[in-house]
Amino acid sequence: MTTDDRGRLVYTVAELNGSVRLLLSSHFGTIWVEGEISNLSFPASGHWYFSLKDADAQVRCAMFRGAARGVGFRPENGMRVLARAQVSLYEPRGDYQLVADFLEPAGDGALRRAFEQLKQKLAAEGLFETSRKRPVPQLPRAIGVITSPTGAAIRDILTVLRRRFPAIPVVLYPSVVQGTDAKGEIVRALALADRHGQADVIILARGGGSLEDLWAFNEETVARAMAACSRPIITGIGHETDVTIADFVADLRAATPSAAAESASPDQAEWLGRLRQRQVRLQQRMAAILEGQGQRLRFLAHRMGQAHPQQRLQRQGQRLDELESRLLRSITVAVDRRSARFMTLEARLLAHHPRVRLQAAELKWREAERRLGVAMALTLERLSRRSAELAHRLNSASPLATLARGYAIVSRVQDGNIVRGIADVRPGETLDTRLADGRFTSRVERVDSEPEV
Repeated sequence: MTTDDRGRLVYTVAELNGSVRLLLSSHFGTIWVEGEISNLSFPASGHWYFSLKDADAQVRCAMFRGAARGVGFRPENGMRVLARAQVSLYEPRGDYQLVADFLEPAGDGALRRAFEQLKQKLAAEGLFETSRKRPVPQLPRAIGVITSPTGAAIRDILTVLRRRFPAIPVVLYPSVVQGTDAKGEIVRALALADRHGQADVIILARGGGSLEDLWAFNEETVARAMAACSRPIITGIGHETDVTIADFVADLRAATPSAAAESASPDQAEWLGRLRQRQVRLQQRMAAILEGQGQRLRFLAHRMGQAHPQQRLQRQGQRLDELESRLLRSITVAVDRRSARFMTLEARLLAHHPRVRLQAAELKWREAERRLGVAMALTLERLSRRSAELAHRLNSASPLATLARGYAIVSRVQDGNIVRGIADVRPGETLDTRLADGRFTSRVERVDSEPEV
């Protein structure tokens, strides 16, 4: 772009086309265009080129290879589609065109546009905010279910609830979940469940289906009824990939009806385990409290027993018995002392009587006679033991005693010499062996020298 000698701004063609392209792109941004495909071509480059037309006009379009790979269907001439595109200009020819990055059949497209518009509207009003989400109770008194009473969703939900926690009642609020009447019935079921107040949490569910089948859950009236409900709502609509406006408004979104039932109900095994733990802790705590109270009761009873008048009377009575016992012992000791003194004097008097002296002499003579007999008996016994000891020693030294213990006396028959070691024996010699109860003769066959151990 330059300025001529008259001050006029002069564009080249390329500069003009470039500026127009930037202007179109920045002004329109990303837009959605609906039309019928014509002049469709698939060159070897992988890009798609076509026109979108209606009854009054047409526009050229290009979709580059990367975007074309993400289209989930094969476009054809005459097919009505919805295209997401940027307004642009093909600069080499100066042709105005759309550069599309997404295509979808026009029927779904209208619904998706309506979905996005409602989603943005409700999001702007704060219906999707996390701060307004209500927590799902851990142990609900009852669970409300809004769905078709004849569909597969209710069977799946009841199966899961029966398995996880069959003690929780289930209240069904029947409603059609597809068709033109569905949104009105769902709104009435939500209002009824909220008004009854029987259920602490509500499951809004249905099985899978197409976008049209699930459209009742994308209705604004249903979304606002859910937001107005005072009970927490769990949605389990369609399959895991299906997302509806109701899922955004719900306090908790589950991927499927079965998953919604899982989220709404506690696990009875886990709760039973927790109850058993608390029961044990409660029993232990009660036992400790009872033991402590029992000790305190015994302590107070003991103190009360010590301060009781009967205890004082018993202690005074015990003291009186002790004093009485000491008095009786003193009297007894005094009487015994005087009796002993009297007996001593009596004994001293009797000790000087002649009959006593004769008796003492007789006792002394008998004692001397007894001691003489004892001394003689001890002397005879000592001599007898000495004789037996000598006889034992003599017997121990006797060769016969040695033989009786299993030994033998071996001698050579030729010369009568005693065999004292293996060196005194030769093979072929005749030996005479004497035992305790006899003797025998043997011949030496072999001589083995054994080392000493």
